[in-house]
Amino acid sequence: MNDFRRKIPLVTAAFWVMKITATTLGETLGDFCSKDEAGLMWGYAKSTAILAPILVALLLWQVGRAGYRPFVFWAAVLATSTVGTTLADLIDRTQGLGYGLGSALLLCLLAGVFIAWRASGESLSVDAVQTRLTEGYYWAAIVISNTLGTALGDYLSKESAKGGLGLEVVASTLVMGGALLLLLLLWRFTALSRVALFWFAFILTRPFGANLGDFLAEEMHFGTTLVSIILGVVLLGLVLREHRQQLPIAGQA
Repeated sequence: MNDFRRKIPLVTAAFWVMKITATTLGETLGDFCSKDEAGLMWGYAKSTAILAPILVALLLWQVGRAGYRPFVFWAAVLATSTVGTTLADLIDRTQGLGYGLGSALLLCLLAGVFIAWRASGESLSVDAVQTRLTEGYYWAAIVISNTLGTALGDYLSKESAKGGLGLEVVASTLVMGGALLLLLLLWRFTALSRVALFWFAFILTRPFGANLGDFLAEEMHFGTTLVSIILGVVLLGLVLREHRQQLPIAGQA
């Protein structure tokens, strides 16, 4: 495959580190904008209304550019995670849908995207994401899964009185971490579909990041501001590393 035509990063260990970092940062940044007393306190509706146009602009920029551009791509991933956080909280809390029902509806919507993607005749493999059609499905799956991740993370961790399972943040983080470890073992030691395992892992990294962000900000009392700054610096460093590695490829095109 011509690397310059690739619109998304290769799936390596670095990719998963960056994905978890971006989704964890999206959780703390979304909370910083919407509800943290030390943050902006915009509320869920206002935060979503402000952040959504930024997300749309980044997605249009990403889809319209040729090749993989690390800064644009990871900014878009971060934006989907941040908007996903505020949007899920808006639906589940402000609109009163509840964590369980909200998660179920988002899961059905995500399944619908994959069904439509498959019915289009395009491959669900991320190695095949080069056309605008496949990239459109790809980003639709990301937006929905990152919204689902917040709802599912809250469903696992919040007490039953609020519509959750009551596992609390630490336990739910460990559950999601264990599920990701299981997927890694299945990838390493079985012949199960790599495409299916990738998307299961991609989806589960979001609730893992959501619970991890809540754990660091709330349970460890670091606060969303400090956690967001640290994660932002880490993500920026990783993106800069990707950018430097990408320069020789672009120069050869």
